[in-house]
Amino acid sequence: MSAGEERWSRVNLALACFALDPAALGGIWLRARVGPVRDRVQKGLETALQGLTLRRLHPGIGDDALFGGVDLAATLAEGHVVRTRGLLGEPAVLVMPMAERVKPALAARLAGALDGKQGLSLIAFDEGAEPEETLPSALADRLAIHLELAEQSLSDAPDLPLDPEALAEARALLPLVTVPETAIAELAEVAARLGILSLRAPLQALAVARASAALSGETEVEAADLTLAVELVLAPRATQIPETESDAPEENPEPEQPDQPEDQPEQDGEQDDTPLPPAEMLLEAAKAMLPPDLLARLQAGRAARASQSASGTGAAKKGNRRGRPLPSRPGRMGGEARVDLVATLRAAAPWQPMRRKAVGDHERLHIRMSDIRLRQFEETSDRAIIFVVDASGSAALARLGEAKGAIELLLGEAYARRDHVALVAFRGDGAEVLLPPTRSLVQTKRRLAQLPGGGGTPLAAGLRAALELALLAQGKGMTPSVALLTDGRANVDLSGIANRAQAGEDATAMARAIRARGWPGLVIDTGLRPTRGLDALAREMGAPYLPLPRADAKTLSAAVDASLTPA
Repeated sequence: MSAGEERWSRVNLALACFALDPAALGGIWLRARVGPVRDRVQKGLETALQGLTLRRLHPGIGDDALFGGVDLAATLAEGHVVRTRGLLGEPAVLVMPMAERVKPALAARLAGALDGKQGLSLIAFDEGAEPEETLPSALADRLAIHLELAEQSLSDAPDLPLDPEALAEARALLPLVTVPETAIAELAEVAARLGILSLRAPLQALAVARASAALSGETEVEAADLTLAVELVLAPRATQIPETESDAPEENPEPEQPDQPEDQPEQDGEQDDTPLPPAEMLLEAAKAMLPPDLLARLQAGRAARASQSASGTGAAKKGNRRGRPLPSRPGRMGGEARVDLVATLRAAAPWQPMRRKAVGDHERLHIRMSDIRLRQFEETSDRAIIFVVDASGSAALARLGEAKGAIELLLGEAYARRDHVALVAFRGDGAEVLLPPTRSLVQTKRRLAQLPGGGGTPLAAGLRAALELALLAQGKGMTPSVALLTDGRANVDLSGIANRAQAGEDATAMARAIRARGWPGLVIDTGLRPTRGLDALAREMGAPYLPLPRADAKTLSAAVDASLTPA
């Protein structure tokens, strides 16, 4: 069996285990872009889940649809409150595309429903293209099986043989499957050594092992079942690479034993009749499933959580005119506020019998100020990344070239995000805005064709120019961020005079002014060695200090994108 066929066989087993008892497993997380591979898996799931109720969820679904609410039309027609039943009111398999876009509030509601409701499970299709675009951890922790289909090839994909009749037989056998006493202890040990802190993971792995045994027609969990559970449940959750006995060097190897005669029976103590693999063997299976870039993925995930934004756009803000719809809020009419008529009527409907009886009017609707609901929308401002580049000294051309490449890389991705970039260069006795905030890659290349360099280091002038440019960008509704690239200390003050002491004070004052505005910032030290005092300037600016000697355009672009995402 080829490697591709082996991976597809594991996918098939994962889908079968989930289809056998979706509620016990909580759900399945499928990370894959839209395409033939995901279509094949989705078709196999739909075949296996025949007879179960499937409900599709949108990542922006509201509470009324989830938990139910007042049926306005029926309430008005019948004269008493009629409530609808939400999608979470009955046992079902919930199917959510674009799961990487789920907001924390919705993730918390779904997590609570999976914990408290019997018969609910979730299939999360994660279509994220970048490591930071991923399913919220609150949901990922409750979904037993994690599958990433990026490495799957459709040419190696056989038809997924999820026979509903065979699944029905295995489902009837599942309650009879027993688990050896040592199994849960071994799974818990493997989880701990993989750095998994969740207590749900070993229990979910045990549920997968029981499902695997039932699919094999067995009534007891065996070694292969535990190995499959480790590969599907524990290995994808690993946060560290564990050390196993095979990694440790042998200090005192035992001498080889002479071969026993063929007619001499083996000793009873040397027979290997252990029904379950020890934790070391399970760890070896888990290590074989760990991606080679595990540490890099974990670092990317931490950077994404530190930035607290997966979209890479500007700051989110609430308004009452346009943007992504949010749940309506109580309020008063007037100004630019827009009344949500349907939500207002829903709020007033339960009180109609009481109000009609109180006033003796049974014909009209009685709306009170407390019933008024106002529309809310969430929109994100454009992000303006302002590069402040040191163009002084002999290395100026190299630094400007790196900044130019980083800007072009960021603009190459701006079509999918609300990103503008600007460039301020400082040298000699002042600073110059070479590129105002723009999303035009053509204009950027034209403006950056010829870049000046050489002279002193008027760092304060560069920061002042960036401050003024950021204020203009903010006035246009953008969220500014400042990225400073330099390899030296300030030696020219704001008046253009070479005065190192005054230049340092002016630079500190400009850094504090940027910090007072609350804008994200980043100080990149491009010197061959860390520059003394530049980390202190970064602290005054309230920005991370990042030494990147000999950084290329790709490294600068990644550092800026990870650090300047607004919280």
